[in-house]
Amino acid sequence: MRLILLGPPGAGKGTQAQRLVATHGLVQLSTGDMLRAAVNAGTPVGLRAKELMARGELVPDDVVVAIVSDRIDEPDAHKGFILDGFPRTVPQAHALDRMLREKGLKLDAVIELKVDEGILLDRIERRIAETKARGEPLRADDDPQVLHRRLLAYRDQTAPLATYYQLQNVLRSVDGMAPIPEVSRAIDRMLKARSGERAPAASPPAEKAPGNVKKSAKTSVAVPAGKPAKGKSATRPPAGAKQAVAGAKKAGAAPQAQPKTKAKTKAKAKASKAKAKTKTKTKTKTKTKAGKSAGRTASSRKSNRPRRLTKRH
Repeated sequence: MRLILLGPPGAGKGTQAQRLVATHGLVQLSTGDMLRAAVNAGTPVGLRAKELMARGELVPDDVVVAIVSDRIDEPDAHKGFILDGFPRTVPQAHALDRMLREKGLKLDAVIELKVDEGILLDRIERRIAETKARGEPLRADDDPQVLHRRLLAYRDQTAPLATYYQLQNVLRSVDGMAPIPEVSRAIDRMLKARSGERAPAASPPAEKAPGNVKKSAKTSVAVPAGKPAKGKSATRPPAGAKQAVAGAKKAGAAPQAQPKTKAKTKAKAKASKAKAKTKTKTKTKTKTKAGKSAGRTASSRKSNRPRRLTKRH
């Protein structure tokens, strides 16, 4: 799990980072700590950073990214890490993305702790008063003026990172003004939801039909084995129909449906016979008429012949 915590000074990033380290076994990577460790170890990047700091110059982004890259390669960071205080600007975010792509890695989430700056200043003043009342020394950042300047720098340089990571769909915002336990629970819920989005959806197991049940190929309705569906005849009769038929048989009378069927078939048979008779009658009449007309023409021809001969003589 690779995370970035965003938020202005006093938002509680350090507190939540320590809890995530203890809960998930992650490594908290602070740019200040990494710079000091690189300088003390005498690495090539650490020596370059040491020269720049000795001259009073700011460490450029490429040097910071190189130090982060070396730290990520160490074994304890393989399980995951939390970047604290880096990136601070959009160009640093671009450089971080390029470095992670080269390693085949990517960020899992960027958690933004949203707070009210006015309430933050009130918290600092109250904490200063409580610390003085206990007689304890003040921390370096326990100064309202210092906090105000840091808030202005955050608003100008680091706040645009929220839009940058929102476009990458990795930004998750949390109400940083809530009590610490509630903020922790909200972060846990977001991380669980994020891991659920990355995991592929498991396909539901195919349901198996019981051993004594078959599926009809046409209707896809389960029917008992050995009794295949037979179209409309497989439909269950209405309640009481079987009892009515059985009672009618015992009384010696046929069911009501049968006489109607027989009457219809008899009527159809009579109608077909009547049609056949009319056809035969029509045929015989036409034949008879044709024969009579042929006989008349023949007789008329015969009767005309003698008359013609008689006239010639």
